[in-house]
Amino acid sequence: MSFPRSASTFFILVTLLLDTLGIGLLIPVLPTLVSSFTGDDVGAVSRYYGAWVAVYSVMQLVFAPILGALSDRFGRRTVILLSLLGATLDYLLLAFAPSLAWLFVGRMLAGITGASFSAASAYIADVSPPEKRAQSFGLMGAALGLGFILGPAAGGLLGSVHLRLPFFVAAGLNLLNLLYGVLVLPESLPREHRRAFSLRRANPLASLRNLGRHPFVFGLAGVIVCNSMSQGILQSVWALHTEQRFGWQALDIGMSLALVGICNALVLGGLVRVVIPRLGERRSLAVGLGLGAMSFVAFGLAHRGWLAYALIVPFSLGGIAGPAGQALLSREVGPSEQGELQGSLASLQSLISIIAPLLGTSLIARFASPTATPYIPGAAFFAAAGFNALGLLLALRLFARGGGAVVVDRSVTDA
Repeated sequence: MSFPRSASTFFILVTLLLDTLGIGLLIPVLPTLVSSFTGDDVGAVSRYYGAWVAVYSVMQLVFAPILGALSDRFGRRTVILLSLLGATLDYLLLAFAPSLAWLFVGRMLAGITGASFSAASAYIADVSPPEKRAQSFGLMGAALGLGFILGPAAGGLLGSVHLRLPFFVAAGLNLLNLLYGVLVLPESLPREHRRAFSLRRANPLASLRNLGRHPFVFGLAGVIVCNSMSQGILQSVWALHTEQRFGWQALDIGMSLALVGICNALVLGGLVRVVIPRLGERRSLAVGLGLGAMSFVAFGLAHRGWLAYALIVPFSLGGIAGPAGQALLSREVGPSEQGELQGSLASLQSLISIIAPLLGTSLIARFASPTATPYIPGAAFFAAAGFNALGLLLALRLFARGGGAVVVDRSVTDA
């Protein structure tokens, strides 16, 4: 039995949705679950919670390039399906975890299985024509964003029934998706385009060094790092900033984040298909970075809650930078290197997921307190704006030098 290519693409999008949905499902119940093992010591709960979040990113940092390289050797299908099996078993482990140590073991396994993002990204690059990759990566971003919208709400609802119920639901969803994938997911990487697995290429530091083999790839990776740093800072400080600056409660924060997620999904799932083909990938990247920088400055200056809501729409428009940058990068390597490239990018993202929250919350602690000298409540947002502005400067300098794949790109022909 054969299925159309659209069915396999839909499966990949569902897989990415489940990755972020699983994260979101756990957010509402995790503090209570941790406190069930540690008691009501707020300090202990906070420390363990922070370590629990960090260990996920560390595992992704280590294993994203490994799974990416394995997908270059054995094919995308094998790696993706095995990761879904691992995720199913992991959520069952978390559901029955008898101690805090087992929670950490489960989170480590979740980070490993979640690192299949690199293989999923390589699959999308395999099956998408070069001129359609930006739109495909935009759909991937929309799927990830939708998971962050649905996950926390579903987790809170399920957790109110039973503290462990979100874990069972996540396990069941991953198992169903695994069975669906067995039926509809063909292999996207022909055997003639595969290459031998190398631990040297697959270790995270080596995979980052591999980005430097091509100056254009290295420069674009720097641009993407700047953009991801700004996004990571926003995610880590939004609740802290809005609570302190505007007096928002949990409902206000949740509603605002839901609006951010909805706007991002609309931009990445729809607007990207219109804007990037018309502007070209290079111009789209520059425009997105510029909009992001201006929006972050405005967020930092906003002194009323309604202003923050009003700024969410123009801020979301800057989301075109992500898929435009990924599409440009995917053009620079051949089919046998897509997994390695996406693994390297996933490693960068994991490293940023460790650094950005530490930087953002440190800036809040240092400058946002009413007794701080100087008092700069929007300091974290100004730092995020600075990263986006730096990324824009790097991109403009890179494009001015020329280089990159020779493709039909209206951002070049129209300039």
